[in-house]
Amino acid sequence: MKTVFITGGAGFIGSALIRHLMVNSDYAIVNIDKLTYAGNLASLASIQGDARYTFAQLDICDRAALDALLIQHQPMGVIHLAAESHVDRSISSAGEFVSTNIVGTFTLLEAARAYFNQLDDARKQDFRFHHVSTDEVFGSLAETGFFSEETAYDPRSPYSASKASSDHLVRAWHHTYGLPVLVTNCSNNYGAYHFPEKLIPLMILNILAGKALPIYGKGDNVRDWLYVDDHARAIHRVFEQGRVGDTYCIGGHNEKTNLEVVHTLCDLVDARFVADASLAVTHPHCPAAQGKASRSLMTYVTDRPGHDHRYAIDASKLANELGWTPQETFESGIAATIDWYLNNQDWVAQVQSGEYQQWLDKNYTER
Repeated sequence: MKTVFITGGAGFIGSALIRHLMVNSDYAIVNIDKLTYAGNLASLASIQGDARYTFAQLDICDRAALDALLIQHQPMGVIHLAAESHVDRSISSAGEFVSTNIVGTFTLLEAARAYFNQLDDARKQDFRFHHVSTDEVFGSLAETGFFSEETAYDPRSPYSASKASSDHLVRAWHHTYGLPVLVTNCSNNYGAYHFPEKLIPLMILNILAGKALPIYGKGDNVRDWLYVDDHARAIHRVFEQGRVGDTYCIGGHNEKTNLEVVHTLCDLVDARFVADASLAVTHPHCPAAQGKASRSLMTYVTDRPGHDHRYAIDASKLANELGWTPQETFESGIAATIDWYLNNQDWVAQVQSGEYQQWLDKNYTER
């Protein structure tokens, strides 16, 4: 049985990837996660106790701990997702992003390089270091055009700058030291188990709680939305079939303005309440419970500093070379996402506490 390390496996995308691999591969998985405010092992409750799954709580900046874990488990690959990822938080606390996303990636690369160098030739042929990154490293698009693997880097926020730095480190470790790497840059993800600091889960939960829906600027910023399970399938495909040293862009082919997203969420939640009267009992503060439109909660707030206007991905390389295309449309994915949040309020209550709630109160409810 081959072992794969997943860093950041208790996070949103990492947990989706682990759940996918546990069903669709025979890998043994070692989940490496520091368990910051956004890490939640409840997202992996379905596989707890499985003999193929191991959790290791450690910081990727801890070189000694990484070395020991590599020696202990002898993985054939690392899929690196551990990162601070929220743009708003990077604006107020950039140092955490530099530490985890840059220093942490450097430390992990050095540990992987030392481990790789002591493997025999056959195992070196199998080994892969797959770095999962974002399309935000490319900056902002005008009304037309797409990001591709050839797009020049132009990061605009502390978050995207830290991810661009980590991308460059990974490629440098390939060209300088021969570490067999893969890089993927994805568009905005959404789906089940999404931590509610991001747009879609924040809006869903605020609608249900009858709280304001803060929309930056005019709400005309455009994002390409990728269902998280589609992303997990893409990572799996690239990890096993991607060409060493190459980059692959992963997109959902679903460009929507933020305003369109919020309108869709409001209207779908309202429709759920019409179809199921019991929701008015469990969510009495939702406008729909009182026969009102959830769009009434929308409020416009001062735009985020350096807010990129538009992201859009050209994922044709991934489709043409590796045969991956997204299975979910925005309509099917967003409907499934809303239903998941309605049916998993215990998970929501667990994550809406502590450090996250303090940050949320300061940054949103006062607006």
